[in-house]
Amino acid sequence: MKKLSILIALMFILGTLKAQYKTNVNVSDLSNSILQDKIENALSSLLTMFNTACINKTSLDLNRFDIDDNARKSIEMLWKNSPFRCEETDIVEPCLKLYTGKEYEVRNIPLIFTKLDNEYHEVAVTFDMNARITSFHITLEQNQYESVFSNNNEITDLRRRQIILDYVEQFRTAYNTKDIDFMNKVFSNDALIIVGRNVIVKKENMPATTRTEFFKKNKEQYLNDLRKVFKGNKRIHVDFQDVKIKMHPAKKDWYGVQLKQGFTSDRYHDEGYLFLLWDFTAGDDKPQIHVRTWQPDEDGFGRKISEDEVFGLDDVD
Repeated sequence: MKKLSILIALMFILGTLKAQYKTNVNVSDLSNSILQDKIENALSSLLTMFNTACINKTSLDLNRFDIDDNARKSIEMLWKNSPFRCEETDIVEPCLKLYTGKEYEVRNIPLIFTKLDNEYHEVAVTFDMNARITSFHITLEQNQYESVFSNNNEITDLRRRQIILDYVEQFRTAYNTKDIDFMNKVFSNDALIIVGRNVIVKKENMPATTRTEFFKKNKEQYLNDLRKVFKGNKRIHVDFQDVKIKMHPAKKDWYGVQLKQGFTSDRYHDEGYLFLLWDFTAGDDKPQIHVRTWQPDEDGFGRKISEDEVFGLDDVD
């Protein structure tokens, strides 16, 4: 009788622990009930696997999921930077139809990255019409995402806004996952790239100051340097804030994106403003970056630069 009581208690404890690992996902706004069930089951199983692997410190088993190579690579690289888990037991989110018309996206999925001081990030998971996972990336904060859509003075085309934000989120995730292939695809062959780096200047009997060094690079030079940065750092974390999008007043296929970027690697950190000039002349499914510039958020004397000093679409000839 005593052994039976211990066994029952042990089964109860194991069942409780398993329940704590499980995350259930319910999605709305999807008219196809069969597809909805598949997406809910896939997301619930995926998040539960993250939780179990993170807590038990085991590897992921993505082979049991219907997932394409790009999404698999993104998950694996994010996991390599830091295992993550979802602390929510129940998630209810809308399933958004993307601009392609053939994919659906579930956003606002909360994850805790345990090796990054338990940083909180939200991710989006994209599915095709067969519930195959086609994308997994870190998203902008929801209020930033919605603010871009609510500003009708900058972009009147809802479809283009969605495309740009999707690529901006993938662009940010590509830094965190060290995805050089995505960078190669998204930069045009004749891209103009301005990079900057803060350097501490020390002079005898003088307080240390900070100077920003700027370098102009082409696509090949930038990607080669980026490969070295990826190889030389175990962790790279890039964060985007204050995203603003503006359509060129005369050329409807050209868009300027301004945002504030935080860059952190094993031995380096800076914050500054990033400007990206996106070109959609080859079609909505093949946008490319023609110009990328970076500038610090303050000058060498500690003065925060004004909004007028931030490089933008009006500075492009």
